[in-house]
Amino acid sequence: MELEVRHLRVLCAIADTGSLHKAARQLGMAQPSLSTQLRRIENALGAQLFVRTRTGCRPTPLGLAVLSRARPLVAEFAAIVTETRAAAARAAGGFQLRIGATASRAIPGWLRLLRARVPRIEPTLQMNVSANALLGMVATGRLDMAFVHEVEGSPLRIPPGLSLRVLVEREPQFVTLAADHPAAARRQVSLADLAGDRWMVDSTVDGEWDALSRVLRAAGLDSDILHGDYLTAYSLAAIGEVVTVSQPTALPRPDCAIRPLEGDPIGVRLLLAARTEAELDDAYPELEEAYWTVARDAPAYRDWLARARRPTGPRPEALFTPLRVAGRRVR
Repeated sequence: MELEVRHLRVLCAIADTGSLHKAARQLGMAQPSLSTQLRRIENALGAQLFVRTRTGCRPTPLGLAVLSRARPLVAEFAAIVTETRAAAARAAGGFQLRIGATASRAIPGWLRLLRARVPRIEPTLQMNVSANALLGMVATGRLDMAFVHEVEGSPLRIPPGLSLRVLVEREPQFVTLAADHPAAARRQVSLADLAGDRWMVDSTVDGEWDALSRVLRAAGLDSDILHGDYLTAYSLAAIGEVVTVSQPTALPRPDCAIRPLEGDPIGVRLLLAARTEAELDDAYPELEEAYWTVARDAPAYRDWLARARRPTGPRPEALFTPLRVAGRRVR
């Protein structure tokens, strides 16, 4: 077996995630296939590169040496692919932009604005619940950029070499509950109002389960947290079975109410990631415009922003003066 760039990507993914399961998800592979491939790589090199434990994988000393040589090769190959694609697209009179994203109502507007550009940009979209997986795909050249959210208290693993731009420094997360829930009559809902409710969140979304658990513990609540995708969560919230965390840009439904949580205990940072600042410059303005359009169109978020502007309240500047504060570079 001869080592190829794809094998080096496997080693980097395992080291970055610390887990065969997480690395397989990042690479879009089944875990048994990844385990088999790792064994073949180790057999080809004649040495063990990772120590497998119940809590994950960690590189051996030899594994660290191999990784130190593999990372620059993977990065250089990704740069070659990116530059060649861009040159070919320019020669053909167009440009295809491979975008990855976690869920956001801003995405349709962003794509529409990119397509309206002159010269035209033709974006493709790959959705993933894992922001870390998307960042890994940008780093290895399988995506050109990714629009992701970082849950407060659960920092993302930023691969070396990526450039980041902050769209919103701290976006508050709201709660979705049944329209006839007693707390729905309030403009803001406290966690104490939901003490008797079960929560549902998608535990495959990086950081969301941990964030909600921390917030509930801090409030002295021992609420049940169920796992489920958000489509199911909203359906169950509508009939009063659960309450769920929601983005503030979500649109209300007749059977559900979307309300801010008192004190805004859960927040996320919205980021755009690419390999170069030039790539960020090329697509960020349309993302910013699309985001603030959906923010203004969401009643609960629009009201929250209006209250935040008042002199007596908090002033989350990155939320309502995006041209001045949001969009700054992050190292």
